[in-house]
Amino acid sequence: MNVYLLKDVEKLGMAGTIVKVSDGFAQNFLIPRKLAIKITDKNSSFYTSKIKKAKTTAKVLSSKAAMLAEHIRNLHLTIKEKVHDDGKLYGSVGADEIVALLKEKDISINKKQVEFPKAIRSTGEHKVIIRLSSKLKPEMKLKVVEE
Repeated sequence: MNVYLLKDVEKLGMAGTIVKVSDGFAQNFLIPRKLAIKITDKNSSFYTSKIKKAKTTAKVLSSKAAMLAEHIRNLHLTIKEKVHDDGKLYGSVGADEIVALLKEKDISINKKQVEFPKAIRSTGEHKVIIRLSSKLKPEMKLKVVEE
């Protein structure tokens, strides 16, 4: 029996895909728990068009994310911080400050998406990673100067 998965099912497939399973597994497990819908001759064209539409949407989103990643790679941001006499910062540069700098450049991200290879506690040029997705992690350069 072919079923359209409404939710991710471990060791079977992702939501939004059509998979072939045994009749008993579909009728006793997947369908009662609203994890899947049975594919019939009448609704098969509806669900295949739904899958095509989802793939098209995913392509558009991935291309937008790739463009944003390229834009972030080309960014060179500068931040002014208070510094000790030896060039070390009084604190460290945090994710909130990076988010604020990117917001000025019309890039909206969450502070959980900001990753530091190592803590930024001194002046100079540092690399910051912005995690857009599991595969897209562009690096940008951040220059820390004395206030």
